[in-house]
Amino acid sequence: MWNWKTGGLALGLVFFLAVLLVKPIGVSTQFVILDGIVWDMVDPSVVTQTEDGKYTSTNAYLAKSGGKYAKNVANPLNYSFVFVIAMAIGAAVSAGLRGWVPPSERVMPPIWRANFGDSHMKRYIAAFVGGFIVLYGARLAGGCTSGHMMSGMMQTSLSGYLFALGAFGAAVPVALMMYRKEG
Repeated sequence: MWNWKTGGLALGLVFFLAVLLVKPIGVSTQFVILDGIVWDMVDPSVVTQTEDGKYTSTNAYLAKSGGKYAKNVANPLNYSFVFVIAMAIGAAVSAGLRGWVPPSERVMPPIWRANFGDSHMKRYIAAFVGGFIVLYGARLAGGCTSGHMMSGMMQTSLSGYLFALGAFGAAVPVALMMYRKEG
């Protein structure tokens, strides 16, 4: 198993290659696209193709950027959407290679146990809520952590550095408040 340094270098290399060979990585938009795909399956009038071959939507968000999101809803097998699916598959492969551990046998981090108890369900709910808040905030900001911080900083984007500053500026005090007891 890789240590964090080797994993960090490998992640950096993958991001560098993705930006160099294809385009910057960002994934939160693909959740919007997935929502649009499901919505379009229920109501096919959400995304339509215009006479000039472009796509548009009755939803202002999907219609923005010249119908770019509407086009991705109508044709989801594109680099970005496949990349997100591949991330989930890669996570499953990684878990399988490490040896799957049933939830009941997973070790609870001592600092979590000291502050919140032994409930695995409470930990899963907290992770889900935290992820939802980050994703919601990312969509409000027009990007995501991978797009702003990881790809953005790699491209020396000022918004990437500002996002990282804001993310850590909020995360550190919240963690200090939440984890007052040591594990």
